[in-house]
Amino acid sequence: MIHVVATVELHPGTREKYLAEFAQVVPHVRAETGCIEYGAAVDVASSLRAQPPLRPDVVTIVEKWSDVPALDAHSVAPHMLAYRERIKSLVVRATVHVLAPVAEG
Repeated sequence: MIHVVATVELHPGTREKYLAEFAQVVPHVRAETGCIEYGAAVDVASSLRAQPPLRPDVVTIVEKWSDVPALDAHSVAPHMLAYRERIKSLVVRATVHVLAPVAEG
Protein backbone atom coordinates (compact mmCIF):
# COMPACT_ATOMS: atom_id res chain seq x y z
CA MET A 1 0.00 0.00 0.00
CA ILE A 2 1.10 3.58 -0.60
CA HIS A 3 -0.08 6.89 0.76
CA VAL A 4 -0.34 10.05 -1.32
CA VAL A 5 -0.61 13.55 0.09
CA ALA A 6 -1.23 16.21 -2.55
CA THR A 7 -1.22 19.89 -1.63
CA VAL A 8 -3.17 22.07 -4.04
CA GLU A 9 -2.53 25.80 -3.77
CA LEU A 10 -5.36 27.80 -5.30
CA HIS A 11 -5.87 31.33 -6.52
CA PRO A 12 -7.48 33.42 -3.76
CA GLY A 13 -11.21 32.96 -3.41
CA THR A 14 -11.48 29.86 -5.62
CA ARG A 15 -11.49 27.07 -3.02
CA GLU A 16 -15.26 26.46 -3.08
CA LYS A 17 -15.29 26.24 -6.87
CA TYR A 18 -12.34 23.84 -6.74
CA LEU A 19 -14.06 21.67 -4.11
CA ALA A 20 -17.20 21.49 -6.26
CA GLU A 21 -15.14 20.17 -9.18
CA PHE A 22 -13.32 17.78 -6.87
CA ALA A 23 -16.60 16.38 -5.55
CA GLN A 24 -17.63 15.49 -9.09
CA VAL A 25 -14.52 13.38 -9.74
CA VAL A 26 -14.43 11.58 -6.36
CA PRO A 27 -16.91 8.78 -7.24
CA HIS A 28 -14.96 7.97 -10.42
CA VAL A 29 -11.65 7.84 -8.54
CA ARG A 30 -13.03 5.71 -5.72
CA ALA A 31 -14.24 3.22 -8.35
CA GLU A 32 -10.74 2.83 -9.80
CA THR A 33 -8.90 -0.43 -9.28
CA GLY A 34 -6.52 -0.06 -6.34
CA CYS A 35 -8.12 3.01 -4.76
CA ILE A 36 -8.43 2.53 -1.01
CA GLU A 37 -9.05 6.11 0.10
CA TYR A 38 -9.46 9.43 -1.71
CA GLY A 39 -10.69 12.67 -0.19
CA ALA A 40 -10.11 16.37 0.29
CA ALA A 41 -9.26 18.14 3.54
CA VAL A 42 -8.82 21.77 4.53
CA ASP A 43 -6.97 23.35 7.44
CA VAL A 44 -8.81 23.61 10.74
CA ALA A 45 -7.73 25.62 13.78
CA SER A 46 -6.40 23.72 16.77
CA SER A 47 -4.44 24.40 19.92
CA LEU A 48 -1.37 22.55 18.64
CA ARG A 49 1.65 24.80 19.00
CA ALA A 50 3.42 23.33 15.97
CA GLN A 51 0.53 24.14 13.62
CA PRO A 52 1.36 26.89 11.12
CA PRO A 53 -1.17 29.59 10.17
CA LEU A 54 -4.30 28.35 8.41
CA ARG A 55 -4.21 28.34 4.61
CA PRO A 56 -7.56 29.52 3.21
CA ASP A 57 -6.49 28.89 -0.39
CA VAL A 58 -5.14 25.34 0.02
CA VAL A 59 -6.78 21.94 -0.29
CA THR A 60 -4.97 18.79 0.76
CA ILE A 61 -5.90 15.55 -1.00
CA VAL A 62 -5.33 12.44 1.11
CA GLU A 63 -5.12 9.17 -0.82
CA LYS A 64 -4.31 5.50 -0.28
CA TRP A 65 -3.59 3.16 -3.19
CA SER A 66 -2.86 -0.54 -3.34
CA ASP A 67 0.42 0.08 -5.18
CA VAL A 68 2.30 2.44 -7.49
CA PRO A 69 0.90 0.92 -10.72
CA ALA A 70 -2.63 1.71 -9.49
CA LEU A 71 -1.56 5.30 -8.79
CA ASP A 72 0.07 5.51 -12.22
CA ALA A 73 -3.15 4.32 -13.88
CA HIS A 74 -5.11 6.88 -11.85
CA SER A 75 -2.92 9.71 -13.09
CA VAL A 76 -3.85 9.04 -16.72
CA ALA A 77 -7.48 7.99 -16.27
CA PRO A 78 -9.78 9.88 -18.68
CA HIS A 79 -11.82 11.41 -15.83
CA MET A 80 -8.60 12.75 -14.26
CA LEU A 81 -7.42 14.28 -17.52
CA ALA A 82 -10.79 16.03 -17.92
CA TYR A 83 -10.77 17.11 -14.24
CA ARG A 84 -7.28 18.65 -14.55
CA GLU A 85 -8.44 20.60 -17.57
CA ARG A 86 -11.46 21.96 -15.65
CA ILE A 87 -9.45 23.06 -12.60
CA LYS A 88 -6.24 24.33 -14.22
CA SER A 89 -7.32 28.00 -14.07
CA LEU A 90 -7.95 27.66 -10.30
CA VAL A 91 -4.60 26.11 -9.35
CA VAL A 92 -1.43 28.05 -8.62
CA ARG A 93 0.67 24.98 -7.81
CA ALA A 94 0.25 21.38 -6.76
CA THR A 95 2.78 19.17 -5.00
CA VAL A 96 2.48 15.44 -4.47
CA HIS A 97 4.20 13.25 -1.91
CA VAL A 98 4.08 9.48 -2.50
CA LEU A 99 4.85 7.61 0.71
CA ALA A 100 5.28 4.03 1.86
CA PRO A 101 4.20 3.07 5.38
CA VAL A 102 6.99 2.00 7.72
CA ALA A 103 6.61 -1.35 9.38
CA GLU A 104 6.07 -1.12 13.13
CA GLY A 105 8.21 -2.99 15.57
